[in-house]
Amino acid sequence: MNATTILPTRNPEWGFWGTTERAGYRTDRGWDVASETIRQTTGCNPEGVRDFLDSRLGRHFADEVNSLMATRKLPVEVATTETANRWQGWKIDRKTSRDHGIPAGMPYLTGWVTHYEIADDSAA
Repeated sequence: MNATTILPTRNPEWGFWGTTERAGYRTDRGWDVASETIRQTTGCNPEGVRDFLDSRLGRHFADEVNSLMATRKLPVEVATTETANRWQGWKIDRKTSRDHGIPAGMPYLTGWVTHYEIADDSAA
C-alpha cells in the first residue's frame, strides 16, 4: 500500500471495526487494508471511506471479509479485495436510488461510499 490518509474509526463498537474485533481478527490491520482497498476501488475520499466502514453497511462488508478469511483461509488483503470487487459488481437499484438519492445503476460500493462522502461534506 502507498502512503495515504487512513482515518481512525469513530465507531469502535459497531461497523467494520467492532464486527472484525468480535470475530477475533486484528482490527487495526483489517481497518487499514479495508480503508485503502475501498479508497482505491471507489476513488472516494478518506472521510467517505471511514463513514462507510463505520456504518451498518461497513458491518456487512466486515461480515463478508471475515467469512472469507474463516472459510477459505484467505489473508485479509485477498478477502478484502474479493469483497470489494463483489460489491463493486452489484448495481444500485431503483428503490435504493429513490430512498437515498444514489443514482440507479451505479456500482454498489462506489454508490454507498460516495453517499457517505457527500453526507460528510454536507455536515462540514
